[in-house]
Amino acid sequence: MAPIQTLTPDELLTTTRSVRKRLDLTRDVDRRLIEECLRIAQQAPNGGNRQNWHFVVITDPAKRAAIGNLYRKGWEIYSKNPNAGPNLKYDDPKRSATRKRITSSSQYLADHMHEVPVQIIPCLGGRIEGESYVMQSASWGTIAPAAWSFMLAARARGLGTCWTSLHLFFEEEAAKILGIPYPDVRQACLIPVAYLLGTEFKKAPREPLEKMAHWEHW
Repeated sequence: MAPIQTLTPDELLTTTRSVRKRLDLTRDVDRRLIEECLRIAQQAPNGGNRQNWHFVVITDPAKRAAIGNLYRKGWEIYSKNPNAGPNLKYDDPKRSATRKRITSSSQYLADHMHEVPVQIIPCLGGRIEGESYVMQSASWGTIAPAAWSFMLAARARGLGTCWTSLHLFFEEEAAKILGIPYPDVRQACLIPVAYLLGTEFKKAPREPLEKMAHWEHW
């Protein structure tokens, strides 16, 4: 079992990154470690305290390969979209360089998703197609905090994660592979989980707060 790292709350919150190329694809992750992180995820706030979330943990090589194949096909669709991240253009050379690095790491994950030792799909009971914007917001506001809590707990234990969603192009097919009752349960994302290659993570460059914080009015 990996010891919990001595990170301050602020360090944990500001250095939990989307990890792709630095996932250790050669090392198994102990089930008890995943369960520790999931128990922490269960403490997340959720709409109406319904706790109608589920976490499908995938370690079987054949199932990981099947989900990885769906993810790779999803990446092929996504990467051709002119409004998708890989195709965005920036005048700022630094942002352009960052975009190229992210695209490269995203391609890497698409190529290697099937090798990641643990794949986790957070799910939520009920489908929201056709629901009001308000109800959709409340619903995503239930599963996203739980998933993020899991990712923070994983980071504190030397594990890397990344919120991904490209397999959702084929959500119903993924449901059949994993026995998820598609009419009643929807998948929120796909989180690859593995030990980290290296432990040094820093704050990411961000736009000035003044561009994003609006006091009293926009």
